[in-house]
Amino acid sequence: MKRYWSRLFALVLLVVVGLMGCNNTPATLTGDYRQDTLAIVNTLRTAIDLPQDSADRASTQAEARKKINDFAARYQRDSSVSGLASFTTMRTALNSLAGHYSSYPNRPVPQKLKDRLELEFERVEAALKRGA
Repeated sequence: MKRYWSRLFALVLLVVVGLMGCNNTPATLTGDYRQDTLAIVNTLRTAIDLPQDSADRASTQAEARKKINDFAARYQRDSSVSGLASFTTMRTALNSLAGHYSSYPNRPVPQKLKDRLELEFERVEAALKRGA
């Protein structure tokens, strides 16, 4: 009987994990690359500009990390956008910010990194206006 239950449990676990793994489209993104990129840029600007003593800093930072991961999961393998200048610049900015959040989760974003991110965000917006 114990063997039967363990096999049944393994089968149910396999089905659940398999079904969860099939959902590879993040719910926070619309699928419109331009709109998604601009939305993430705005979210990241908000997260970067929050003061260190802000009450909702942790939740905003968590939301920013989630959006970074969702964006990467959605567009990294999309060949129609992976060659665009806006995408490569956006990925550079996302990697920089994600690296900071991973290495220094309790520290504010340094001014030098803020300045670089803002410059990259402006480049992304300009490239999106050009359609690149």
